[in-house]
Amino acid sequence: MVKNGSEILVEALVEQGVDTIFGYPGGAVLNIYDALYKNSDRIRHILTAHEQGAAHAADGYARATGRVGVCLATSGPGATNLVTGIATAYMDSIPMVAITGNVGTSLIGRDSFQEVYIAGITMPITKHNFVVRHVEELADTIRNAFRIAASGRPGPVLIDIPKDVTSAECEYIPAPRVEVHETYDVTAEQLETVAGMIAQSERPIIYYGGGVETANAGAALLELMRRADIPSAHTMMAIGCIPDTEPLSLGLVGMHGTVSAAWAVERSDLLICIGARFSDRVATNPRRFAPKAKIVHIDIDAAEINKNIGVDYSVVSDAENFLEALLPYIKEAKHDAWRAQIAEWHKTLDYVPKDDDSVIHPHQLLRTLYDMIGDDAIVATDVGQHQLWSAQYNRCRKVRHFLTSGGLGTMGFGYGAAMGAQIAFPDKTVVHITGDGSFHMNLNELCTAVTYNLPIITIIMNNNVLGNVRQWQTMFYEKRYSQTNLYRKTDYIKLADAFGGRGFRVTNIAELRAALADALERTGPVLIDCRIDKDERVLPMIPAGGTVDDIVAD
Repeated sequence: MVKNGSEILVEALVEQGVDTIFGYPGGAVLNIYDALYKNSDRIRHILTAHEQGAAHAADGYARATGRVGVCLATSGPGATNLVTGIATAYMDSIPMVAITGNVGTSLIGRDSFQEVYIAGITMPITKHNFVVRHVEELADTIRNAFRIAASGRPGPVLIDIPKDVTSAECEYIPAPRVEVHETYDVTAEQLETVAGMIAQSERPIIYYGGGVETANAGAALLELMRRADIPSAHTMMAIGCIPDTEPLSLGLVGMHGTVSAAWAVERSDLLICIGARFSDRVATNPRRFAPKAKIVHIDIDAAEINKNIGVDYSVVSDAENFLEALLPYIKEAKHDAWRAQIAEWHKTLDYVPKDDDSVIHPHQLLRTLYDMIGDDAIVATDVGQHQLWSAQYNRCRKVRHFLTSGGLGTMGFGYGAAMGAQIAFPDKTVVHITGDGSFHMNLNELCTAVTYNLPIITIIMNNNVLGNVRQWQTMFYEKRYSQTNLYRKTDYIKLADAFGGRGFRVTNIAELRAALADALERTGPVLIDCRIDKDERVLPMIPAGGTVDDIVAD
């Protein structure tokens, strides 16, 4: 059947199982929006307030579902407004397809109105990108983009489509949905080697990251931990892969991880890294990280092996494939002395904040929140102190229920991600945890949540400072608070009302409980302005370049 490029785009998206697309229209994509209008019963389009919001929403949709998220923008500033969202997805290995319009092919390279070389701009922050010059290439380009985004180490792919390609016609031949079925050639020799290293170890520890979530490998990892009696610590990107109630779980590892996890890494004789990349927020001093351990690294991306930390043994594989292959080689073991030592560190060294119901301390806020929202709620955060507290005191017990920007650390990510998750799961409670600094980055998306009646509950940890940067200025810059005291006069109650939502201001835990109870009964978005002290700190903390010996815990 003969169709124009815009119709082919819609057909190819439907082919790939796309039911939702986040975007913002403009001149270069008018033909695409006309096709979306005619096919609104097949693909739901969510109009955001800004293209960055669309990118973050597609990202949040992908994180929450495990499927490829899709966003759409016009040429020029519309396309460049996607860049931060694309980079956010790239750094955290999130499968996303970003579609941009461009000026007609005859106008490319002439500095035409709203022309920009978005393929060149995004080349370093995409797995691949395409510029479609002929309509005959469009359908297969869409299929290839989805295959690339979802295969191997996932990531964003950009497709740039000139306007004349969206109106040109050609024969469209339907094809089945692209299915990604990957296997990795893990040899018996590799499995025997890793199993042997585990058997010989007296102080093993597993350090795992987002690759475990991507591969849905939590169950296999838990089986390995229990069978071989190996404690584990996780990165922020792996929150929820293993329930926080698991006795073998040491919690978060790294700059703001638990002290007991830091000491376990320091004193281990075998460190097994699965689906993580030894980032500078975990291996704060690469030369002195796990100094007494043999290190085994399992990662889907060969480029990550020996990139940040030199390892003793490595296997290139996704986490689930490797773990399921390894389990038959693992014998029951006990490491009672090692676990007793870690338990002692936990008892004597782990940071325990003090309670005070007359004010709002972050740990009490989060404890109250999780008590009230239950185990099935999805939490999306922005970036800053609130994010770190949310990671430290999280009680997420399900995979893909904690959405945060880890690698790029994008302030303003949270609201868009929360929208994507709420669109994907309309019956789930979705909570957006943010700080007043991050919230000001993309608060315009509140109008999107109101328009689509999304019952997102936003918790604003409001200290009227840029808390994380100010904490560093307190600790390392002799309290020279350069541009981190905000002096904002924003009234979040009036702001919520102006956008069509509902706002609450709370100053203690009792008021917080009451506001949350009300918010959980509402069908639209709610903001809860939680006043916290500007001098609250994220503790413990290993300073950049430091080691466990440099931990600040009080």
